[in-house]
Amino acid sequence: MLMNNHCFHLVSCSPWPILISLNFVNVGFSLIFLLLHHSCFFFFFFFFILVLICIQWWRDIIREGLYLGSHLLVVSSGLSMGIIFFIVSEFFFFVSFFWMYFYYSLSPDMSLGLFWPPQGVGAVNYMDLPFLNTLVLLSSGFFITWSHYGLFVGDYNLLKISYLFCIFMGFYFFVIQMYEYHELFFDFSDGVFGCSFFILTGFHGFHVLLGLIFLSFNFYRFYCNNFSFLSFYGFEYSIWYWHFVDLIWLFLYVFLYWWGM
Repeated sequence: MLMNNHCFHLVSCSPWPILISLNFVNVGFSLIFLLLHHSCFFFFFFFFILVLICIQWWRDIIREGLYLGSHLLVVSSGLSMGIIFFIVSEFFFFVSFFWMYFYYSLSPDMSLGLFWPPQGVGAVNYMDLPFLNTLVLLSSGFFITWSHYGLFVGDYNLLKISYLFCIFMGFYFFVIQMYEYHELFFDFSDGVFGCSFFILTGFHGFHVLLGLIFLSFNFYRFYCNNFSFLSFYGFEYSIWYWHFVDLIWLFLYVFLYWWGM
């Protein structure tokens, strides 16, 4: 009985944290295999496994909060703080890659011909596909915010339509990014320039995929009537994450495509 005289939620044993950690290792190795051998089977296979684990883990969290009533106000505040720290950690994850990029671009050495981009590597037109992708991703951020407004005013048709537009725009962004990769005249092996370009844009694209999974899962929750204007924490967390993805892309567009090229 003494274990229950508090308002916190003590989670039960779960296999999902260790499984998702091990699978992230597989995703990382399969990404390296994709870059070196241009074979995407293992990457998408392990990414699919990652999606399945996330669905199972989120299912348990929803069961705890929605049906078991374990997520009291202090627990919800702790979850919100955890999401904030997670986004901050992801921000510094990108800071480390930007640090690498600026280190080489601000003082290119002799191996790069003292130029940035290096001689022989053509620049990408920042007013072409990158500008289109910027408009698409910012539009998706607008639609998810509009969807959030629809939840507050009780207009569920506005919520669902705006939500679908956001998911469509995010998927369209990812398709354009893949097309841009296909049309580029340099690859990951073209020195530090190609390495930094594909690391920054590739990891951002990976975060776009995760954001789309997050948004799609929450749209399914809306379909199952798991949200209301009084309880919508999962929906709000997905909005925070998606705006973080928007912000990182603005940094990429300004420094990688416009200034860097």
